[in-house]
Order: sequence, then structure tokens, then C-alpha cells
Amino acid sequence: MPALGNIRRTQTYTGTIVLVLFLVPWITHYYLSTVERSSIRITHNAHSHVDLPEDLSPLKGSDLQTRIEELLRIKGSVSSELREMEHKRQRLLTEIQLYTKNIEQLKVDLLHQQTELTKLKISVEQAQVAQREALEQNTPELALPKRFVPNHLLPVLPAISRQLARNCRMFSCFDHSRCSITSGFPVYLYDPDKYPVMHYGWDIDGFLKTTIKQALGYNAHFTSNPREACVYLVLVGEALRDNDDISDHAGKFVDVSPLDSKALKRLPYWGGDGRNHILLNLARRDLSTNLGDTFPSLDTGRAILVQSSFTYQLYRPGFDLIVSPVLGPPGGDVWQECPSMVPARRRYLLAFQGEMRRSSTSRDFRPSTVENPYDLKDDDEHVELDKFIVDHLKGLVTGSTNDKFLFEFECVPASDDTMNTGESDWGLCGTDSSRKAILKESTFTLIFAPKSSELLTTSLLQARIYEALRAGAIPVILGGDQIQLAYNEVIQWKRVCIFLPRARVTELHFLLRTIPDNDIILMRRQGRMIWERYLASVQSTLDTVIAVLRERLNIPPLPVETVPAISVFNDTFQPIQALITLDTEPEESLGPLEPPYNSPAFRRNFSLFLTQSHQIWNDYGDPFHLYPTLPTDPLLPSDAKFIGSSRGFRPIGRGQGGSGKEFSEALGGNSPREQFTILLLTYEREQVLLDSIARLRGLPYLNAVVVVWNSPKLPAPDLKWPEIGVPVHVVKGPRNSLNNRFLPLDNLNTEAVLSVDDDAHLRHDEILFGFRVWREHRDRIVGFPGRYHAWDLNTQNSWLYNSNYSCELSMVLTGAAFLHRHYLHLYWKWLPQAIRDKVDEYMNCEDIAMNFLVSHITRQPPVKVTSRWTFRCPGCPQSLSEDDTHFEERHKCINFFAQVFGYMPLLNTQYRADSVLFKTRISHDKQKCFKFI
Repeated sequence: MPALGNIRRTQTYTGTIVLVLFLVPWITHYYLSTVERSSIRITHNAHSHVDLPEDLSPLKGSDLQTRIEELLRIKGSVSSELREMEHKRQRLLTEIQLYTKNIEQLKVDLLHQQTELTKLKISVEQAQVAQREALEQNTPELALPKRFVPNHLLPVLPAISRQLARNCRMFSCFDHSRCSITSGFPVYLYDPDKYPVMHYGWDIDGFLKTTIKQALGYNAHFTSNPREACVYLVLVGEALRDNDDISDHAGKFVDVSPLDSKALKRLPYWGGDGRNHILLNLARRDLSTNLGDTFPSLDTGRAILVQSSFTYQLYRPGFDLIVSPVLGPPGGDVWQECPSMVPARRRYLLAFQGEMRRSSTSRDFRPSTVENPYDLKDDDEHVELDKFIVDHLKGLVTGSTNDKFLFEFECVPASDDTMNTGESDWGLCGTDSSRKAILKESTFTLIFAPKSSELLTTSLLQARIYEALRAGAIPVILGGDQIQLAYNEVIQWKRVCIFLPRARVTELHFLLRTIPDNDIILMRRQGRMIWERYLASVQSTLDTVIAVLRERLNIPPLPVETVPAISVFNDTFQPIQALITLDTEPEESLGPLEPPYNSPAFRRNFSLFLTQSHQIWNDYGDPFHLYPTLPTDPLLPSDAKFIGSSRGFRPIGRGQGGSGKEFSEALGGNSPREQFTILLLTYEREQVLLDSIARLRGLPYLNAVVVVWNSPKLPAPDLKWPEIGVPVHVVKGPRNSLNNRFLPLDNLNTEAVLSVDDDAHLRHDEILFGFRVWREHRDRIVGFPGRYHAWDLNTQNSWLYNSNYSCELSMVLTGAAFLHRHYLHLYWKWLPQAIRDKVDEYMNCEDIAMNFLVSHITRQPPVKVTSRWTFRCPGCPQSLSEDDTHFEERHKCINFFAQVFGYMPLLNTQYRADSVLFKTRISHDKQKCFKFI
């Protein structure tokens, strides 16, 4: 190597110089000693006349003076030679110091080259392992599924009998051949205005007709091509009488069924038997039982029935679908409808409002078939039991307990409304706003199952569930063992409601008193999530119906949309790249330098909903999109990394462990090898940005740098962009918004994303340590600057944002933090629009919003790493955080976000993460995990 040759030549020069320096002083010393002895004799003789030789006594004064002058000249000559030699010695000493400095610098260069050589060796080893894995690979890499859809209409088949239709199940009445698992589940809607299916004198609610078409247009599964459709939606309700009909036929068809079965069979794609057709009978204004089930006497063939009211006789489990009434707005944010989740215990422990009365227009649900006879004694038994239940509940009000109850078994004032009453069902009292006011003050709300045991579910029952969840009152269903709730095949209702047989009414008060505050909040929070995601609006109802049907067929949802990464440079412009060297990093081998390696994506397209369906529906609340990966993807056991599933894993010391040396050579941990992407948000601080990018050169495990250019002003064409060994993408932001920090860009190819401000200065070892910690906490925010939310002791009802040094924190600022790519999607798909609007209003608080989101989903605090608390950027232009109103706005953000979520999701933590051997005494032949962390 060149460095070793330089060292050998320098050592030769140094030996020669040392030899000269040794000989010259010795010769000089010998010469001077001889002259000095002669001088001493002369001096001595000059002072002793007795010892002077006799031959000198006759010397004349002039001769003596000549001799003295000669001696003085000799002395001057010797002194001059001595000075020259001293100059030479000083010059040689200077050269020795220079050569010594060069030697030290060469030693440093040698150490650097050895470190680089070690990195290259590690990189080569990792590349060889990757190559060997690629050669041994026997499992294909899965990506997004290719769509495979039919290209023909349903063939016409003979209609089936009513008896066969009554026993329909998915395996017997559904044509799976039109719904390939890679089809994407295309859904076609019959236009209700173009294909009316109602009898004369009836019409579908105009609001539903308009909003269903609009909502389906927003659904990714919608198709306008009937030839490729998997299922066909037919809107058959809510059916209302046509009060605008002034023709001679008005009133003649009032007593007939609203739905015309012959019109159904005339639909162009009915296929003779109605297979793969979905009949949507959605209740909205009329919750009475007579319109809740519009199909009891109709021939609907193999079509799937979707409605809120069913009898046991007509409901076909696993085929028909129970839904909630459509009582909300068309779509959009609905958080304003919900009160705060705290306090856990409200004014009333238990409340009920309702009245049992028979609707004059209701149809009798008693079945007339011989196969399922109806025993009239059941009615009498239910009447007696209901009377006992009512008397017992009235007794709770007048009892000696301190708990408050509100029971109203008659509507005050009385009402003639027949739309909110039903057959053998408790009708609603008052208005929606009056009922909401009571429910907001109730910890639990009592809901009676229908009196008739033949009723599986009713629109009134589902409406009461809807109103209870919206208000945060936990439903307690008496007779819960006889009913089913909406989407029961996917929603775990036991996490939301309390189901009790009627016979346990005497134990009801005791049971409610045993439920602690944390379980009350847990059920209330779960109920609000179910309500917001699946019940709250027309859009959520339609999306949920489609998602349930799709999951029955094991068809994955469509991939989540990403934001196109549009470069700020046009196609013809090539930015100037230059090798820029800034502050050198401490010499430390932190890991191999690898080519970009993207995280595997969409590997669980078909297995995700097979293994984690209930979590997707009930914990994450998003069964509507297919994500590349999830932060909660399951981990393999440790032995699988060595037996059968070793591909991609890089255990420390090949599985034997080790200290710093072995640690730096492999990622280890519980997940396969991966890299991270740095996501940088910048606004008109070009030099600061370029310096930050230049410092990233040589950073191990870095996949790419994505810069979101938030300024409307494009970067100067003569900027010299640093060449750092990985791609640098400069992406144009849609507009100047801090929300752009979390854009789910399509060029983010790793699960790990390091969100960084353009002025944040992190050392390489700090970044790598944060990355390693994040790999063990993939579902949480892992970063450096910690902050916390503090209770306002002055108001006693609000929160304050605090950045002081504290032994407890609840937020990690995303100006320097790792997070999973999944949360970027949720920030735009899941987070209410009102929060992003508030970020734009203040041009602030996007980091707080992300902390709220992650803590709300995981119910865990973030993880802080190292001792970093703030970042200083000397000479940087003023940032938004230095504005006087910055903290005031953040106070307001925290309180507004808590209002939107309905509670404070942030949780406190009292620890930070440091490397395992930090401050641990180890032997000299071992290295620590990190030198300075």
C-alpha cells in the first residue's frame, strides 16, 4: 500500500538524521576540549611568570600581541563554527519534528485505511452472504398481486326454489369463479334511477340514492364495467311511500311489499337466479320493524340480503349480513359528535329511555310454516319476565345505593311517531339530541333485546347501539344471548358491549359496580373506534359492507395509495454533484457499506387476514387497505433464524454473540437485515441543507435520502449537491405545509424512516444506535429530543406543552426520530382532517400530531435514545420554533388534538435507551458496542 511505502522511507531518513546528530556533537566536543586545554595552558602561563618557558621571555611585545590576536581569531572562528552547527542542529530538530508529525499523520491515515478496509471486508462478507442466499432461495419474492378479472357477464341459469334459497350459503349460492383472489374484488352498482326495483307508490330514500352512488365512487373497489364485476349491488331500501304521487294510482299499492321481485329478475345481470347480487336494504328514517325486513315473502333467489332486521327463520348465517342503520352524515370527520371519554364515571351509572308499544303498521313476525311453529306461550312468558325486569329496575332508583339511575319506560311527552317503534321492540323516546344529552351523562346504557324470541336483530336495537357508542355510553344488552349485532363475523362486540341474559337482571347492579375505571375507558375507547370506522357515516357503512364480503372470499384489499415523488428537477436537468467533506466522524467501525437494499413489501398479501383478521378489524381499525408491511408483523422464534428460515438474518458473531467488534459487523436483532431512509423537510435554507446531506457520507445501512422541498421557489441550478454514496431524491411538496413531513411517498423503499430537520446535526454513531433501537420497537417512535405534556395547574382542565429538562417525557420530536413507514399512511388515511388543518393553520404541531397518532394506536409511549435533548445550529437562519408564538400555539394544539381524540392518548415514560455496554468495565481486548454511547 502507498501508506506503508511512505512509512519505510520516512524511517530511513530518520535513522540518517539520528546518526548525524550523534556524530557531529561528539566530534565538536572532542575538538572543543582540545582547544580548551590549550587555552587553559596559555591563560595559566600568562599569569605565572615562574612557569613561562625561558624561550618566551625574550619575546617582544609586538610578537606577543600577534600571538594573542591569532588566538582570538581562532576563538572567533571556532565560535562561528559552533553557531553554524547550532543552526544546523535546530534545523535538523525542526525536520525531525516535521517527520514525526508526518509519521503520526500517516499512522492516523493507516488507522483510517484499516477501518475502511475492515468496513470493506464486512461489506464483502455481507455481499457474499446475500449472494449465497439469493442462489439458495427457493421462495419467490411476492409483490403486489396481478389483477385477474372476468371478461364476460353472468350466464343465465334457471331460478331456484324458495326452499333452496332459504338454505343458501356461500358455498352453494355464490359463484366464486367470478372472484379470483387476485381480482381486487370489483363491485358494480345498479343505478337506482335507471333500474328501479320498487313497486309503484314506493321509492328509495333520496338521500340514500345520492350518497350511496357518491360513496361508492370513492371506494377503490368500484367498477363501472359489469363484465368484470365480482358482485352487483342493488339498492332496495330504505323504501318510503311516494308522497308526491298525485296520480289516480296513488294509495293503491300502499299495502303491498315495497320491493318488486319481478323487477329484480328483470335486472340485466341477474343471471336468472340472482347469484353474486347484494340487496342493500338500509334503514335511515323509518326504524320500525315493518320496513326493517322487506324480504319475508319475496323470492330473492341466490342474492345476499343486507339489512338491520332479521328473524331467525329468514337469516342465513354466513351468507346474509346484518348492518347498522345509516344514521350519520355522508362522510367526513365525525369526531364532533362524540363527547370526551373522561371522566370514566358519569352522572348516571345506568340509563334507559323507551316505550313498548305496538306499531299499527307493523307486520306480524310470527312464522306460519309448519317447520318452525310459534308457541304463543313464549309471548306470555316474555311479558311476565319483562314486567319483573321493569319492576326490579324501578326499585334500583328508589333503593339505598348512592349510584344514580335514570329509567323512563314511557315517553314524556307522549308521541304518535310510528317510525321509531317496532314489533315487540322498545321504541325510542324524544329526539336525537335529547337522547344524546342523556347518553352523554350515562356510564352505561340499558338496551333490551326484542321481546319476541323469533327476532334475531332489529333496526331499533341497532340504532340504540349506534347512539350509545356515539355518546360513549357502554351498552348493556339484556337478552344479549338471543341477538346478533352488525358485522358480528368480524367485530368483537364483547370488547364493546356487555351481554346478559334477562334472568341476570337482579345481578346487574353488582356486575356494573365491579367494573373498574380503566376497563370502562377501554370499552368506551373501543366502542368509539368501532363507531367511527364502521358505523358513523354512509361512506363507512358502505366500505364496511364491501370489506366484510371481500374478506369472506379471502380476497385481500387493494394496495394503499402512495404519493408520487415528483422531482424538483425536470427530466433534462442534471444537478451538479460534488464530493464535499465536512467535520470528520470519530474513527469507529459502525457497520458495512452496502448498496441500497429495499425492504421486502407485500409479502403477506393473502396470509395477513387469515392470521390477524381480528386484530386488523378490532385493534387497527383499517381493513380497507393493503399495506406493504405493518409494524406489528410477527417475528420468527430465535431458533428459526438458524434452522430453515435463516435468509436475511445477520446474527451477531454468526449466532455466538460478541462485543463491539462482532457487534459492528452485523445488525443482529430479531428481524432480517434492512436499511433506513432519511426523510428531510426543508424550506429555503439551501446551504444548511447541503451541509446536513454532506455529513451523511459513509453512513452504514443508509438506503437513500429523500428531501421534501417545501418552498415554492425551486433550488438554484448552480447548487453543488453532495455525493454521499446513496441516491438523494429532491421531491417537490404539493404546497408549503408541515404535513408534507409525513407524505407517504412512493420512493420510500424501507420500513424504517428517519425523519430529520434540515438543521439537525446527528453523529453517525447516534443515528446507527437509534436505528438499532427502533428495530426492537418497530411500532413506536424512537428518537432524540424529548418533550412532555404537563397539566395546567392554573386552569385544572387543560394541558401545556413543555420542553424543559425532565425525568419524564411523553413525546419524541420527529425532527430527529425513527418511525415506521406505515404511520405515514395512517397520518393521511386515518388521522382526522381537522388535525392536519390545524397544523396548516399554525404552521406548527405536526410532530405532536404524529405522537398522538402512534400513542393512540399502540397505547405506548415513545422511546428516547442517548442524552440528546436539543439541537443547536450555529449560524443557521431563524427557524419556526424560535418564533415568540411557537409555544403558545403548541399549547393550543395539544388541547385541540385531545378534544379530537376524545382523550389524552400520550403516555409518560421515565427511561431512555443507551447501548448495552455503556459505562460497563470490560477487558482491554474487548470493545464496547459504541465508543461514545
